[in-house]
Formats: sequence, structure tokens, C-alpha cells
Amino acid sequence: MQTDFKFPTPDSVKESAATVPLETEPEESQVPGFDPKNPPQQDLIDTCVHCGFCLATCPSYRVIGKEMDSPRGRIYLMDAINKGEAPLAEATTQHFDSCLGCLACVTTCPSGVQYDKLISATRHQVERNQPRSLPDRIVRALIFNLFPYPRRLRPFLAPLYLYQKLGLQKLVRSTGLLKQIVPRLAAMDSILPQITLKSFQNNFPDVIPAQGEKRYRVGVILGCVQRLFFSPVNEATVRVLTANGCEVVIPKSQGCCAALPEHQGQTEQAQALARQMIDSFEGTDVDYVIINAAGCGHTLKEYGHILDDDPAYRQKAQEFAAKVRDVQQFLAEVGLTAKLSPLTDKPLTMVYQDACHLLHGQKISVQPRQLLRKIPGVTLREPIDAALCCGSAGVYNMLQPEVADELGQQKVENLLNTGAELIASSNPGCSLQIKKHLNLQEKEMLLMHPMELLDYSIRGEKLRIRESK
Repeated sequence: MQTDFKFPTPDSVKESAATVPLETEPEESQVPGFDPKNPPQQDLIDTCVHCGFCLATCPSYRVIGKEMDSPRGRIYLMDAINKGEAPLAEATTQHFDSCLGCLACVTTCPSGVQYDKLISATRHQVERNQPRSLPDRIVRALIFNLFPYPRRLRPFLAPLYLYQKLGLQKLVRSTGLLKQIVPRLAAMDSILPQITLKSFQNNFPDVIPAQGEKRYRVGVILGCVQRLFFSPVNEATVRVLTANGCEVVIPKSQGCCAALPEHQGQTEQAQALARQMIDSFEGTDVDYVIINAAGCGHTLKEYGHILDDDPAYRQKAQEFAAKVRDVQQFLAEVGLTAKLSPLTDKPLTMVYQDACHLLHGQKISVQPRQLLRKIPGVTLREPIDAALCCGSAGVYNMLQPEVADELGQQKVENLLNTGAELIASSNPGCSLQIKKHLNLQEKEMLLMHPMELLDYSIRGEKLRIRESK
């Protein structure tokens, strides 16, 4: 690596950012920067002492190898833009776009730098103030107008089901033309989950009674992509909760948790979806709000921050967020009451995949492992680089497929090297990314959500395990 990239100065940032000329000459020679609405706070920027501990854990830096694509480099850019020494332009925003938002740097930083707040504020600034290219706008419009809205996405299930069943998907992938013509569309196709008849079902009742003595009344969030493409995970989650004494409430009016637009700086959309979610649970009198997807859970717990400038919802958002629990966090806290049975007739070795927004965002790592170890006959193995992002990162693997692919390949190799027979993954995006790279490496390995495994164990059903080839 070049030595001049290892420790940039504001002057070097400014020089680097100037590689792309401004389209118009700014008035009074002012450099275009952040607007006054919630820019990255200077006092948070100043807490970075530039020690470089974040570099080794940053996935984008490890793949791209440039200082500006590391947390330290991005903080320098934020500082330079704040002080008018670098513009908010294509040359600078590309480095913010390269961030996966995995928050590994937050876990690693010895100075307690709140990079999560800094990159979140910056991304909202970028979306408001930095024009996107036409192809980028089209892809982003497709993502943000479809994925967070299950009712809009549901009509696409039938053509996608036929696309897979008729062999068209295999044909498209075998030609490789889509990747050459529209790489981002090819990236979407590469992680498309298997559409099944269950994907078309939407039949949860509003209230599902607890089995045996009722211990808690909990709300369950179904998610947007989760409810369509991972409906068995939601079903398993509800069965596990009811088997352990929980009455489950599922409001029909709930929508997307706002994770996708919030992580990509879509301020108004994220706030609108957060309000809808809060309203859907109003009056349900639940003790907790349960979520089984890592990225969603992190955003739900941030509602107080997302709606902090909304006087009508600020208090509601804080109260709602205080009730949110990841399902594994909740079950570890309250304890399992249902009897667990072995999943196979012989000892089962599995590896747990840490989702970034569970591990780094919510600081949940021990609890999923505790629950899995309660299943008789289960042995857990740990992969190297367990804390390294798999490259999914919400929609990152669609917007930045090259970096995501390298990370996905590394992650799958590390999981396979454990010699485990099964992968437990608690986030839908991670699961899709891992399955994609298992297929690319022509490996067969069962991947399931921890709630599915607990559900099998509670019901006494056996798994069929194939050895990875």
C-alpha cells in the first residue's frame, strides 16, 4: 500500500476530492458541502484519534485497500467537508457509498468513536445533496419503491415463480449476458431466493394463543422481504414463541421496519415507515415487540433517533424502541420452557453466522449460541474472521456487487473450513448472500435460521443433513 494513503491530512483529502471538477462554479467560491439539517457532528468527528485500529476490521478497506474507503478515511472526509476543505461531490461520496455499514469499527474502536451516527448522518446528506447518475437512480428507485412494500412486491411472486420453475433463471445465468449488460440486475438475480407456494400465503391470525400457561404477550414483526421469501422462518418463530408461553399479536397494518431506506439515507421514507410501524402496535398492550431479522432489529431499536425531530412521535418512538427485542435475545432473557429434542440421530456440528447488525449493532452474540447449545447433541464451531461482514449489508450486494462478492467468497470459505454440517444464520440478507456463494463454489450445506432449528427441536422433527462436497 502506498505510504501517502496510510495517514491522510485535510490537505490530501481536499486534493483527492478535487479529481472530479464541479459542474458549476459555486457562488462566492464556496465549496458545496453538507446542508444545515443534521450534518455529521463535529464533536463526534473530533473523538477520532486516527489510531487505525478500525482498518483491520473494515471489510471495504480490506477489499479495496484505500484509506478513503476505511472509517478513518471517511471521518477525514466528513471533517474536510464540514470545514469547506473538500466538496460533497461524486469524488467524495463514492467513499461513503463503499461503506457497508457493518459497524465492526464501532466494536473495535478504543476511543468510542460513534461512527454509526456519523455515517448515518452523512448518508442522509448525500441522498439530499448529491445527484446520482441515471442508471443509479433507476436501480435505487426500483429497490426503494418495491422492497419495503410487501403489497407491491407480492404481484411479482407469480412471474418469478415461473421464471425459476421453467428454467429461465438457469438459462439467463448460464449465458452470463445479464452480468455484462446490467451488473446490478444480475446481482439481484444472483441472490433471488427460491420461490415456493408458501411465499404466496399470508394467513397469520391477529392473535395466536400461548401453549400452556401464558407468560408474556408479545408482538411479532413479519418484515417485508422476510414475510414473502422467508415465510417458514416467521412461522417457526411464532411456533417457538407460543410453545414457550407467549401469546403472539400480529397487527395486519404493520409494514416495513424502515431499515432499508434508513441505511441508505432516505430520510422521509424511513420516518414514514417508522410512524406506520409504531401506529400498527398502538393499543395492542404487548410486553415486547419481537423481530427475527438482525438488520430490522437494529433499526427498530433506533426509532428514537430516527424520529427525534418529530414532536408528535418522539416519545412514542422511544417507548416503542424500548420494547423491541431480537427473538434470540428475548428467549435467552426469559428462558425456554418447551422440551428440546435432538435434531439428528447422531451428534450435529453446526456453525453460527454472526450478522453484523446483531453482533456490532445490537451487541448480541452470546445469546444465539446459548440457545443453540441447549438443543441436545449440538456442537458449535467458530469460524475465523467471524466478525467480518459477508457482503450482504442490506442492499449493498446489489449496489456494490464486486466488493460484496469478494466478501461473500471469503465468508463462505471460512464457514466451510470449520467442517460444520449446518450453518445457522439469523438474518435473511446474510442467508441469501451465503447461499449464493455456496452455489458459486459448488458446495452443498444446509443453512437455517436458529428459530427453525429450535422449532424442529421442540416438535421433535429430524433434519436431513447432507455432507458438504
